[in-house]
Amino acid sequence: MGTRRDGSEPQIQHGRIYLRQPERDDIPHFVGWFNDWATTRTLAMRAPISLASEERWFEGMLERQGRSDHLFVACLFEDDRPIGNCGLHELDFVNGGAMLGIAIGAAADRGRGYGSEMLRALVGFGFDHLRLERIWLEVYDTNPGARRVYERVGFVHEGTLRRAVFREGRYLDVHRMAILADEWRAQRPGA
Repeated sequence: MGTRRDGSEPQIQHGRIYLRQPERDDIPHFVGWFNDWATTRTLAMRAPISLASEERWFEGMLERQGRSDHLFVACLFEDDRPIGNCGLHELDFVNGGAMLGIAIGAAADRGRGYGSEMLRALVGFGFDHLRLERIWLEVYDTNPGARRVYERVGFVHEGTLRRAVFREGRYLDVHRMAILADEWRAQRPGA
């Protein structure tokens, strides 16, 4: 278990990353991250966002938090710096499923293994604390690097939604991937 700079141990963590609840002070980070085309080109975002629109979104997120969604800010243990966010959405407590979303904000933080650690922390939370059975995600055909990361964490390709999204002047295939609770537990030490 890692500790933050203040000596406390976060509830949700893996490797160099811990997850915490979003705070209002995070809103400027979100606006900066999600106004960068390199960040949003692989997300379901269409237009730039403003501080005002993100503040309105934040209020709605607070209402949904713990009900239909669990959104977290990913921070580094070494300096408590936020590097991205991730969450479980469309929570279905009857059937035990949720959709996963993840984004690393700054280009300098991509390609350093943080995404895998964020995924492992979030998936562990979903299976170990929410008693989910299935966590799924969608990845655009133009993002093969992310697909490889998802596969390393244990996600399995379930199907392709052909020409399901319009991005950058063309229709793209979207790949649906998922991991099941027993698949997750089978890859953990001591399982």
